Amino acid sequence: MKTLVTGATGFIGSRLAHRLLDEGHETRLLGLKRNEVEAQYLAELEAKGARTVIGSVTEPETLIPAVDGVEVVYHLAAAQHEANVPDQLFHDVNVGGTRNIFNAAKAAGVRRVIHGSSIGVYGWIEGGTVRDDSPLDPDNIYGVTKLAGEAAVREFKDGPEWAIARISEVYGPGDRRLIKMFRGAAKGRFPMIGRGDNLHHLIYIDDLLDGLIGAAERPSAIGQTFVLAGPRAYSSKEMLDIITATIDGPKPKLQLPLGPMLLAAKLCEGTLRPLGIQPPLHPRRMNFYRKSFEFSMEQATAAIGYAPQIAFEEGAQRTAAWYRQQQLI
Repeated sequence: MKTLVTGATGFIGSRLAHRLLDEGHETRLLGLKRNEVEAQYLAELEAKGARTVIGSVTEPETLIPAVDGVEVVYHLAAAQHEANVPDQLFHDVNVGGTRNIFNAAKAAGVRRVIHGSSIGVYGWIEGGTVRDDSPLDPDNIYGVTKLAGEAAVREFKDGPEWAIARISEVYGPGDRRLIKMFRGAAKGRFPMIGRGDNLHHLIYIDDLLDGLIGAAERPSAIGQTFVLAGPRAYSSKEMLDIITATIDGPKPKLQLPLGPMLLAAKLCEGTLRPLGIQPPLHPRRMNFYRKSFEFSMEQATAAIGYAPQIAFEEGAQRTAAWYRQQQLI
Protein backbone atom coordinates (compact mmCIF):
# COMPACT_ATOMS: atom_id res chain seq x y z
CA MET A 1 0.00 0.00 0.00
CA LYS A 2 0.89 3.66 -0.24
CA THR A 3 1.06 4.93 3.32
CA LEU A 4 1.69 8.17 5.19
CA VAL A 5 3.00 8.34 8.76
CA THR A 6 2.57 11.60 10.66
CA GLY A 7 4.83 12.08 13.66
CA ALA A 8 7.45 10.06 11.81
CA THR A 9 10.31 11.60 13.81
CA GLY A 10 8.96 10.22 17.08
CA PHE A 11 9.68 6.81 18.62
CA ILE A 12 6.44 5.13 17.54
CA GLY A 13 6.21 6.84 14.16
CA SER A 14 9.77 6.04 13.15
CA ARG A 15 9.49 2.39 14.23
CA LEU A 16 6.21 2.05 12.33
CA ALA A 17 7.76 3.56 9.20
CA HIS A 18 10.65 1.07 9.38
CA ARG A 19 8.16 -1.81 9.67
CA LEU A 20 6.09 -0.59 6.73
CA LEU A 21 9.18 -0.22 4.56
CA ASP A 22 10.42 -3.67 5.57
CA GLU A 23 7.04 -5.11 4.54
CA GLY A 24 7.30 -3.48 1.11
CA HIS A 25 4.83 -0.62 1.53
CA GLU A 26 5.52 2.66 -0.24
CA THR A 27 5.93 4.94 2.74
CA ARG A 28 5.77 8.70 3.02
CA LEU A 29 6.72 10.65 6.14
CA LEU A 30 5.40 13.94 7.48
CA GLY A 31 7.81 15.62 9.84
CA LEU A 32 10.17 18.40 10.75
CA LYS A 33 13.92 18.20 11.32
CA ARG A 34 13.85 20.17 14.56
CA ASN A 35 16.92 18.57 16.11
CA GLU A 36 19.72 16.10 15.38
CA VAL A 37 17.75 13.07 16.57
CA GLU A 38 14.78 13.82 14.31
CA ALA A 39 17.06 14.53 11.36
CA GLN A 40 18.80 11.19 11.99
CA TYR A 41 15.47 9.32 12.11
CA LEU A 42 14.42 10.80 8.78
CA ALA A 43 17.80 10.14 7.18
CA GLU A 44 17.68 6.47 8.21
CA LEU A 45 14.18 6.08 6.80
CA GLU A 46 15.00 7.92 3.59
CA ALA A 47 17.99 5.60 3.12
CA LYS A 48 15.49 2.70 3.12
CA GLY A 49 13.32 4.36 0.48
CA ALA A 50 10.90 6.56 2.42
CA ARG A 51 9.99 9.98 1.06
CA THR A 52 9.81 12.88 3.50
CA VAL A 53 7.37 15.76 3.20
CA ILE A 54 8.52 18.59 5.43
CA GLY A 55 5.48 19.99 7.12
CA SER A 56 3.19 20.04 10.13
CA VAL A 57 -0.37 18.98 10.89
CA THR A 58 -0.95 22.59 11.97
CA GLU A 59 -0.13 23.82 8.45
CA PRO A 60 -2.89 22.51 6.13
CA GLU A 61 -1.08 23.56 2.95
CA THR A 62 1.78 21.16 3.73
CA LEU A 63 -0.63 18.22 3.98
CA ILE A 64 -1.77 18.36 0.36
CA PRO A 65 1.43 16.81 -1.10
CA ALA A 66 1.69 14.51 1.94
CA VAL A 67 -1.65 12.75 1.34
CA ASP A 68 -1.64 12.81 -2.47
CA GLY A 69 -2.11 9.26 -3.77
CA VAL A 70 -2.00 7.73 -0.27
CA GLU A 71 -4.27 4.82 0.70
CA VAL A 72 -3.71 4.69 4.46
CA VAL A 73 -2.64 7.40 6.91
CA TYR A 74 -1.24 6.55 10.34
CA HIS A 75 -1.83 9.73 12.32
CA LEU A 76 0.63 9.69 15.23
CA ALA A 77 1.74 13.33 15.40
CA ALA A 78 0.90 14.82 18.80
CA ALA A 79 1.91 17.37 21.38
CA GLN A 80 2.65 15.31 24.47
CA HIS A 81 5.72 16.04 26.60
CA GLU A 82 6.32 19.65 25.62
CA ALA A 83 7.33 21.82 28.56
CA ASN A 84 6.83 25.54 29.12
CA VAL A 85 4.38 25.87 26.23
CA PRO A 86 0.83 27.30 26.31
CA ASP A 87 -2.15 24.96 26.41
CA GLN A 88 -3.16 26.31 23.01
CA LEU A 89 -0.32 24.36 21.40
CA PHE A 90 -1.89 21.10 22.56
CA HIS A 91 -5.24 22.19 21.08
CA ASP A 92 -3.62 23.27 17.82
CA VAL A 93 -1.78 19.97 17.32
CA ASN A 94 -3.97 17.32 18.95
CA VAL A 95 -7.37 18.69 17.89
CA GLY A 96 -6.86 21.15 15.05
CA GLY A 97 -4.08 19.03 13.54
CA THR A 98 -6.33 15.97 13.57
CA ARG A 99 -9.09 17.85 11.73
CA ASN A 100 -6.53 19.10 9.22
CA ILE A 101 -5.31 15.57 8.52
CA PHE A 102 -8.83 14.23 8.06
CA ASN A 103 -9.87 17.12 5.84
CA ALA A 104 -6.82 16.61 3.65
CA ALA A 105 -7.33 12.84 3.59
CA LYS A 106 -10.97 13.23 2.62
CA ALA A 107 -10.13 15.64 -0.19
CA ALA A 108 -7.43 13.30 -1.51
CA GLY A 109 -9.59 10.18 -1.39
CA VAL A 110 -7.55 8.40 1.28
CA ARG A 111 -9.22 5.10 2.13
CA ARG A 112 -8.47 4.85 5.88
CA VAL A 113 -6.90 6.85 8.69
CA ILE A 114 -5.63 5.15 11.86
CA HIS A 115 -5.73 7.71 14.64
CA GLY A 116 -3.27 7.25 17.48
CA SER A 117 -4.95 8.29 20.71
CA SER A 118 -3.89 7.61 24.30
CA ILE A 119 -5.00 5.95 27.51
CA GLY A 120 -4.58 9.46 28.89
CA VAL A 121 -8.22 10.05 27.86
CA TYR A 122 -9.28 7.97 30.87
CA GLY A 123 -7.56 10.24 33.35
CA TRP A 124 -7.07 8.73 36.77
CA ILE A 125 -9.20 7.25 39.54
CA GLU A 126 -7.97 8.25 43.00
CA GLY A 127 -7.01 5.09 44.84
CA GLY A 128 -8.25 2.81 42.07
CA THR A 129 -7.31 1.23 38.76
CA VAL A 130 -8.41 2.49 35.34
CA ARG A 131 -9.94 -0.20 33.12
CA ASP A 132 -11.59 -0.44 29.71
CA ASP A 133 -15.00 0.62 31.03
CA SER A 134 -13.74 3.41 33.30
CA PRO A 135 -15.21 6.85 32.59
CA LEU A 136 -13.33 9.18 30.26
CA ASP A 137 -12.07 11.93 32.58
CA PRO A 138 -8.64 13.24 31.47
CA ASP A 139 -6.71 15.09 34.17
CA ASN A 140 -4.18 17.10 32.14
CA ILE A 141 -4.08 19.15 28.96
CA TYR A 142 -2.62 16.28 26.95
CA GLY A 143 -5.45 13.91 27.86
CA VAL A 144 -8.09 16.61 27.41
CA THR A 145 -6.93 17.41 23.89
CA LYS A 146 -6.46 13.76 22.91
CA LEU A 147 -10.08 13.12 23.90
CA ALA A 148 -11.15 16.16 21.88
CA GLY A 149 -9.08 14.77 19.00
CA GLU A 150 -11.11 11.56 19.14
CA ALA A 151 -14.30 13.61 18.93
CA ALA A 152 -12.87 15.39 15.88
CA VAL A 153 -12.30 12.02 14.19
CA ARG A 154 -15.92 11.00 14.77
CA GLU A 155 -17.12 14.15 13.03
CA PHE A 156 -16.17 12.53 9.69
CA LYS A 157 -19.19 10.45 8.76
CA ASP A 158 -18.65 10.10 4.99
CA GLY A 159 -14.98 9.36 4.62
CA PRO A 160 -12.29 8.43 5.11
CA GLU A 161 -12.71 5.21 7.06
CA TRP A 162 -11.16 5.42 10.52
CA ALA A 163 -10.18 3.50 13.62
CA ILE A 164 -8.98 4.94 16.94
CA ALA A 165 -6.25 3.18 18.89
CA ARG A 166 -5.80 4.26 22.51
CA ILE A 167 -2.13 3.54 23.03
CA SER A 168 -0.79 2.51 26.43
CA GLU A 169 2.74 3.05 27.82
CA VAL A 170 5.10 2.09 24.98
CA TYR A 171 8.68 0.86 25.38
CA GLY A 172 11.32 -1.06 23.47
CA PRO A 173 14.43 -0.49 21.36
CA GLY A 174 14.50 3.13 20.26
CA ASP A 175 12.62 4.42 23.30
CA ARG A 176 14.46 6.63 25.79
CA ARG A 177 11.73 7.22 28.36
CA LEU A 178 12.69 4.23 30.53
CA ILE A 179 16.40 4.96 30.34
CA LYS A 180 16.44 6.66 33.77
CA MET A 181 14.89 3.58 35.33
CA PHE A 182 17.44 1.27 33.71
CA ARG A 183 20.34 3.53 34.68
CA GLY A 184 19.12 3.91 38.24
CA ALA A 185 18.52 0.18 38.61
CA ALA A 186 22.03 -0.55 37.33
CA LYS A 187 23.41 1.41 40.29
CA GLY A 188 20.74 0.44 42.81
CA ARG A 189 19.65 4.08 43.00
CA PHE A 190 16.22 4.12 41.41
CA PRO A 191 13.87 5.11 44.23
CA MET A 192 10.60 3.31 44.89
CA ILE A 193 8.20 5.96 46.10
CA GLY A 194 5.24 4.59 48.00
CA ARG A 195 4.30 0.90 48.08
CA GLY A 196 4.93 0.34 44.37
CA ASP A 197 1.70 -1.58 43.91
CA ASN A 198 0.16 0.67 41.24
CA LEU A 199 -0.12 -0.95 37.81
CA HIS A 200 1.46 -0.12 34.45
CA HIS A 201 -0.03 -1.83 31.40
CA LEU A 202 2.98 -1.46 29.15
CA ILE A 203 3.11 -2.41 25.48
CA TYR A 204 6.23 -3.50 23.63
CA ILE A 205 6.75 -1.58 20.41
CA ASP A 206 6.42 -4.62 18.11
CA ASP A 207 3.04 -5.53 19.63
CA LEU A 208 1.88 -1.96 19.12
CA LEU A 209 2.94 -1.98 15.48
CA ASP A 210 1.05 -5.24 14.95
CA GLY A 211 -2.05 -3.57 16.36
CA LEU A 212 -1.75 -0.41 14.26
CA ILE A 213 -1.16 -2.33 11.03
CA GLY A 214 -4.01 -4.70 11.87
CA ALA A 215 -6.28 -1.68 12.29
CA ALA A 216 -5.28 -0.49 8.82
CA GLU A 217 -5.87 -3.85 7.15
CA ARG A 218 -8.99 -5.33 8.75
CA PRO A 219 -12.49 -4.27 7.66
CA SER A 220 -13.75 -5.07 11.17
CA ALA A 221 -11.68 -2.18 12.55
CA ILE A 222 -13.68 0.51 10.74
CA GLY A 223 -15.34 2.92 13.16
CA GLN A 224 -13.95 1.14 16.22
CA THR A 225 -12.14 2.55 19.26
CA PHE A 226 -9.94 0.23 21.31
CA VAL A 227 -7.01 0.07 23.72
CA LEU A 228 -3.68 -1.40 22.66
CA ALA A 229 -1.62 -2.65 25.60
CA GLY A 230 0.61 -5.63 26.46
CA PRO A 231 -0.19 -9.15 27.66
CA ARG A 232 -0.67 -8.06 31.30
CA ALA A 233 -0.16 -5.21 33.74
CA TYR A 234 2.86 -4.98 36.08
CA SER A 235 3.21 -3.08 39.33
CA SER A 236 5.91 -0.43 39.70
CA LYS A 237 7.78 -2.76 42.04
CA GLU A 238 7.56 -5.65 39.54
CA MET A 239 8.92 -3.40 36.80
CA LEU A 240 11.89 -2.34 38.92
CA ASP A 241 12.61 -5.93 40.02
CA ILE A 242 12.48 -7.20 36.42
CA ILE A 243 14.75 -4.44 35.13
CA THR A 244 17.19 -4.95 37.99
CA ALA A 245 17.38 -8.67 37.26
CA THR A 246 17.71 -8.04 33.52
CA ILE A 247 20.77 -5.82 33.90
CA ASP A 248 22.14 -7.71 36.91
CA GLY A 249 21.93 -4.62 39.13
CA PRO A 250 22.10 -4.57 42.92
CA LYS A 251 18.94 -5.25 44.88
CA PRO A 252 17.02 -1.96 45.15
CA LYS A 253 16.96 -0.53 48.67
CA LEU A 254 15.77 3.07 48.35
CA GLN A 255 12.10 3.44 49.26
CA LEU A 256 10.55 6.84 50.03
CA PRO A 257 7.12 7.85 51.37
CA LEU A 258 4.73 9.04 48.68
CA GLY A 259 3.01 11.85 50.60
CA PRO A 260 6.08 13.95 51.44
CA MET A 261 7.56 13.38 47.98
CA LEU A 262 4.36 14.58 46.32
CA LEU A 263 4.37 17.69 48.50
CA ALA A 264 8.00 18.33 47.57
CA ALA A 265 7.13 17.93 43.88
CA LYS A 266 4.33 20.50 44.13
CA LEU A 267 6.60 22.97 45.94
CA CYS A 268 9.38 22.46 43.40
CA GLU A 269 7.04 23.06 40.48
CA GLY A 270 5.36 26.03 42.09
CA THR A 271 8.73 27.67 42.78
CA LEU A 272 10.57 27.00 39.52
CA ARG A 273 7.93 27.15 36.75
CA PRO A 274 7.12 30.85 37.35
CA LEU A 275 10.82 31.52 36.86
CA GLY A 276 10.82 29.72 33.51
CA ILE A 277 12.85 26.81 34.91
CA GLN A 278 11.87 23.22 34.16
CA PRO A 279 11.51 21.61 37.62
CA PRO A 280 13.46 18.35 38.12
CA LEU A 281 10.64 17.12 40.36
CA HIS A 282 6.98 17.79 39.63
CA PRO A 283 3.58 16.13 40.31
CA ARG A 284 3.31 14.63 36.82
CA ARG A 285 6.55 12.73 37.47
CA MET A 286 5.02 11.37 40.66
CA ASN A 287 2.20 9.90 38.57
CA PHE A 288 4.53 7.00 37.74
CA TYR A 289 4.01 5.85 41.33
CA ARG A 290 0.36 6.85 41.62
CA LYS A 291 -1.62 6.11 38.47
CA SER A 292 -2.80 2.55 37.92
CA PHE A 293 -3.97 1.04 34.60
CA GLU A 294 -5.13 -2.42 33.58
CA PHE A 295 -7.02 -3.24 30.38
CA SER A 296 -8.70 -6.36 29.01
CA MET A 297 -8.36 -5.34 25.33
CA GLU A 298 -11.46 -7.33 24.44
CA GLN A 299 -12.45 -4.62 21.99
CA ALA A 300 -9.07 -4.78 20.21
CA THR A 301 -9.30 -8.55 20.00
CA ALA A 302 -12.78 -8.36 18.50
CA ALA A 303 -11.91 -5.53 16.09
CA ILE A 304 -8.51 -6.62 14.79
CA GLY A 305 -7.72 -10.02 16.34
CA TYR A 306 -5.17 -8.32 18.60
CA ALA A 307 -3.05 -10.71 20.69
CA PRO A 308 0.08 -9.13 22.23
CA GLN A 309 3.04 -11.52 22.49
CA ILE A 310 5.88 -9.80 24.34
CA ALA A 311 5.79 -9.93 28.14
CA PHE A 312 7.75 -7.29 30.03
CA GLU A 313 10.38 -9.83 31.09
CA GLU A 314 11.34 -10.42 27.45
CA GLY A 315 10.76 -6.84 26.37
CA ALA A 316 13.04 -5.53 29.11
CA GLN A 317 15.83 -7.82 27.89
CA ARG A 318 15.47 -6.57 24.30
CA THR A 319 15.35 -2.96 25.48
CA ALA A 320 18.42 -3.38 27.69
CA ALA A 321 20.32 -4.93 24.78
CA TRP A 322 19.52 -1.86 22.64
CA TYR A 323 20.54 0.52 25.43
CA ARG A 324 23.87 -1.30 25.71
CA GLN A 325 24.37 -1.23 21.96
CA GLN A 326 23.79 2.54 22.01
CA GLN A 327 26.07 2.87 25.05
CA LEU A 328 23.23 4.38 27.06
CA ILE A 329 23.75 2.07 30.05
